[in-house]
Amino acid sequence: MDNLILRRAKASDSDFAYRAKKEAFGQYVEEVWGWDEELQRRMHEKRFASQEFSVIQLSGVDVGIMALVREPDYVKFNQLFILPEYQCRGIGAACMLRVIEDAAASELPIRLEVLKVNTRAIAFYLRLAFKIVGESDTHVLMEKLP
Repeated sequence: MDNLILRRAKASDSDFAYRAKKEAFGQYVEEVWGWDEELQRRMHEKRFASQEFSVIQLSGVDVGIMALVREPDYVKFNQLFILPEYQCRGIGAACMLRVIEDAAASELPIRLEVLKVNTRAIAFYLRLAFKIVGESDTHVLMEKLP
């Protein structure tokens, strides 16, 4: 996907990142815990300050957000949110393939968690050869080895 760019998020991208999360993921949070705007905003601000966020751009338009943390022995993939109007176009898969290639070049596994109610995301990661390695009350734990 030649017209896809991942650019490092700046402080000014925080509101867009929050909007992308709310629009793409809010229904799942609502289903599991209920959406508490104040709590979600605080959690977002904490994560935005501590994780490596990238803005996903397609043909110069901001269409989503991605966040990860590079640990010494693995990559923790935390968020991939594509605005609903841009979903189902291969954007998420293209972004994940870049993360997978980068992690493989460093010989690092990728770990992530998906809400159990988000069966669409679970199927997406399974298609990308992630394996289910555990679960909690609310999440499926997944991993892809290099």
